[in-house]
Formats: sequence, C-alpha cells, structure tokens
Amino acid sequence: MEELWRISASQLAGLIRSKQVSAKESAEAALKRLYSVNPMINAVVDHRPGDVLAQASAIDAAIARGEDLGPLAGVPVTIKIGADQKGYATTDGMRLQRDNVAAADNPAVGNMRKSGAILLGRTNCSAVSYRWFSTNLLHGDTKNPRDPSITPGGSSGGAGAAVAAGIGQIAHGSDIAGSIRFPAYACGVHGLRPSLGRVPHFNPSWGGRSIGGQIGAVSGPIARTIDDLRLALAAMAAPNLYDPWYAPVPLEGPPRPKSVVMCVNPDGLNPVPEVIAAVRDAASRLERAGWNVEEISETPSLREAADIQAKLWLGDGYEAQLDMAKIEGDPGALACLNGMRDKVYPFDLSKALIRRDLLVRAWFAFFAKYPVLLMPVSGELPFPDNFDLRDEASFERVWHAQLPQVGIPLMGLPALSVSTGLVDRVPVGVQLVAGRFREDLCLAAGEAIEAGGTPVAPIDPIV
Repeated sequence: MEELWRISASQLAGLIRSKQVSAKESAEAALKRLYSVNPMINAVVDHRPGDVLAQASAIDAAIARGEDLGPLAGVPVTIKIGADQKGYATTDGMRLQRDNVAAADNPAVGNMRKSGAILLGRTNCSAVSYRWFSTNLLHGDTKNPRDPSITPGGSSGGAGAAVAAGIGQIAHGSDIAGSIRFPAYACGVHGLRPSLGRVPHFNPSWGGRSIGGQIGAVSGPIARTIDDLRLALAAMAAPNLYDPWYAPVPLEGPPRPKSVVMCVNPDGLNPVPEVIAAVRDAASRLERAGWNVEEISETPSLREAADIQAKLWLGDGYEAQLDMAKIEGDPGALACLNGMRDKVYPFDLSKALIRRDLLVRAWFAFFAKYPVLLMPVSGELPFPDNFDLRDEASFERVWHAQLPQVGIPLMGLPALSVSTGLVDRVPVGVQLVAGRFREDLCLAAGEAIEAGGTPVAPIDPIV
C-alpha cells in the first residue's frame, strides 16, 4: 500500500471507514512525515504527539462502535495559528499573544473536529496575518518546500507549505485579502476561499470583530486535490448558531451552463507573460473538457474593490493596530501598516460601505450573466521571500500584483486558486471566481483544469 501521508483525504477516509487502515496508523504516518520534513520548512510551529494519538484512538473506538464520524474520519489536518483551537495558543504570529490559550474552538476548526479529522498541528503565518509572506518574531520563518528562496505565501503560508510537503492531507487557512489563495499559488497546491457566510468563522478568544473582519475574513481549506477541497468544505460548512453571518445554503446550486469567461488583464493588472500563459493554458484545458470559454477585456472594478477592502481591513482602528505593531516590533507588520497609511487612513466607514454596496451589486449582476470567471491569482509569479521589505518600490509592486486577491473578498464571493504547474521550479496557477455560494461552480471548473494537467503530489522540501 502507498504511504498513507501521500494519498488523498478522500482515499484515506475511505480506507479508515472500511477498517482497512486505522486512524492510529494514519496519525502515526502523519507524525512521521512531520518529523521528517518540518525541520526544513518550519510549517508546523506547535504540535502535541500525545494529543494527536489520543484523537486517533478515540476515532478508532468510535468506528469500532459503529458510529459515523463524518467525511474526514481519521484524516490529518493542520490548523492555522490565527484560529482558536481549544487548549492551544492563538498567537497569530505575535509574541503579545503567546499566552492567548483558547477555551473553545473556532467553529470552522470545531466542524473539522466533529467531522472526524485528526488535528495534527498548528501552522505558521505572518504576524497579525498582515502579509503575503510567513515570518514572525515568535515562531520564525516558514520556507517554501518547492524553493526556499521564494515566499510560501501568506498569511497562511505554513498551511500551504505543510500540504505541499505532505504534512497532513488538508490545511485550514483564513483569507481576508488572499491568505488562502496566495499560499496555495506559491506552494503549488489548491486553495478555496469560500463565500462570506458559507463557513462559520470567528475566534471566541478575541471577542468582537471589526466590520472589516466580519465581512471580509473567512476560513477555508488548502489541499492537493480539488476533490479534497470539496470534502473539506462540506465538513467546515456545518451550521453554527453563533456566527451571525452564517447562511444555511446548499453546497450545490441550480444547474448553470459549463461556461467560463476569461479576463487575463483585469483593471490594468498587467500580469507577467508566465501568468498570462497559465491563464490561457487553463482556458485550453477547460475547452478540451467541454467548457465554453469567452474572453473579455474587463470586469467590474477590482481596483476600487481592493482599495475599499484594504481600508476596511487596515484602516478601521488603524492607530490601535499601529500601536500594537510597534509594541510587537515585527518588521513586516510595521512595513505593512506604514506602507499603507496614506491609502487607508483616515477611515470613513460610511463612505466605504456605500461604495461597497454599489460594487457588490455590479459584481452580482456580472455573475448573473457569467457562471465562472477565470483570471490570474497574482500579476506575478511568487515573489522572492520577504520581497516587500526591500524598499518602497518593492512594497508597492507586491500590493499591485495582488489586486485580484484583495478585491474579491469585498463582495463576499467564493474564489479558488488552482495550481497549473511550474515555471522551472516556481509554481504558477489561476483563480476561478463565481457568484456568492457557488463554490460548486468554482470546484467543477477547477476539477477540469486539474484533470488537464499533472496531478499535484507531495514533495520532499528543497533546501
């Protein structure tokens, strides 16, 4: 039998449900892989082997009693350090929060636990989850297993690196401006940002959230196969009564034509040739799979959407965020806030929400006409690690390239980052976007793109 850490979550869960493999064997294989490769990439920054094996024993006992534990029974998953997991510190990459031990699970984490998943370990992120890089003063730097000279993405960089290196079949991530989609892109795997309200998401340890956090931040999965994303989404999207944004909408929507609209240069992004080639290659794969592909020159505004999203994320409570970053002393957090000051501060909440209302309606009308949008994840290939800290021009270049990631969350839309291959050893991919609660359309198109290329497999880290 193939090594358990290599196979998909769907395959592994099937083996465990049929008692061909035990959850304990699954956990032991996952821990062995973690011990083998994590020292090279620092993707998992907190794990407790005793806890992992205890979870596995409980799952095996439940299966022996004939209980149905759900779609992820015995599947090892990792959890981002910015999400509450009972008994673990929710640090979000900050020394200031090293003692912030959660008394209860984030509902997305709790839903995976209830689905039978084995919570394997906690993955690294950038301090305060501010950047598309994954470094902080508390846990150190996470390296990209495909190439240590490039970013593993951020803020859920540890999640992307773990999945790419075979540490768990699925990783939990969170996304307010690309923090699921970019790590998947940078590490050569797949990542799904669900619709606002699809997956219940909040941290009990943090109390109330800003309006930007409420309408912009979501939990979602990173995995090596589209089918595993679908499985993880079903688990994570179970109801929770305490998230006021949660909406009990079916995972499968009404039938729509197998039709994709492609925009290679949205809102003056001016992507590099390798990114354009990846988008056109994905379009060709879709056409070969029987999808109709139409090219358009523009979409509703992404640039204004990105500007407003940045204001809601960083401008609301800007001074308090800056004071916290100064106390923490993290260079990346300070560079982010100082570099964005003129764009997001002072902050006018009423004006931002009025403009959001107009943009949301424009995008909803767009997806009433077109089922799925195909476009870049980023205007560039994954950046050299910590590229945004080099100088002001580099910081601006990073923010410009990430326009397709920052803008989409403002409208609460689902977006899927699909790996399409490598440029030398640097990953590249594409982004699929659909109407609200139509993750099923993104996943269907993503599956066609995936099937037309080389399957993603876990790799041994390059050092």
